[in-house]
Amino acid sequence: MKERCPWPGSDPLYITYHDNEWGVPEHDSKMLWEKLTLEGFQAGLSWITILRKREAFRAAFDNFQPEVIANYNDRKINSLVKNKEIVRHRGKITATISNAKIYLDIEKRKGFNNFLWEYIHFKPLQTHPVSQADVQTQSPLSQKISKDLKKLGYRYCGPTIVYAFMEAVGMINNHLISCHRHTEVQNRQSYNQSGT
Repeated sequence: MKERCPWPGSDPLYITYHDNEWGVPEHDSKMLWEKLTLEGFQAGLSWITILRKREAFRAAFDNFQPEVIANYNDRKINSLVKNKEIVRHRGKITATISNAKIYLDIEKRKGFNNFLWEYIHFKPLQTHPVSQADVQTQSPLSQKISKDLKKLGYRYCGPTIVYAFMEAVGMINNHLISCHRHTEVQNRQSYNQSGT
C-alpha cells in the first residue's frame, strides 16, 4: 500500500486529487486563476467541500472564463446566490467578478502564469516535511504575493489562501517525505515560462 500525506483520509475523491493533481506544477493561466478562485471560496470551509462542488462551480461560472465572468450583471449574481450546488456567498461571488477583471489586466500585461511563477523564478520550492505539523499555513512569500494582489484590488487572497494555492499548483512541494508523491513531484522539471 502506498504511503501518502494524511489529509486525504480515505475519501476516494480526495485521494485521487492528492495522487494526481495536488502539488503538480500548473502553468496554464486560466487554470491557475480557477484554482485561486476556488481557494478563495474555500475560506472558512474544508477543501473537500469545494472539491465535491468543483464541477458545479465550473458549470455555474461559465467554466471559469474570466472574460465572461468580468461582465456578469446583477441578474447573474442573484442566480449564483440562489444556486444550491455552489457556495452561496455574495461577497465571494462579487469578488470573483472583480478579480476576473484584475486577472484579465495581469494576463494582458505579462501573463498570470508569469506574474505568479516569477516570484520563485519558475522553479518550485522544495520542502521536506516529516509530519503535517512541519507544514506551514503561510510564509513570507505568500504574505508578499497576497499583499501585491491586494494592491491591485484582488479580494479573498489572504496569505493563508495564497499559501494553500501555492501548494495546490506546485509552486511549493509540501508532500511529506514519506509520501509516494513527494519524490514524484520533486522530479518534475517542466517549469516553463509561458510564451517561451
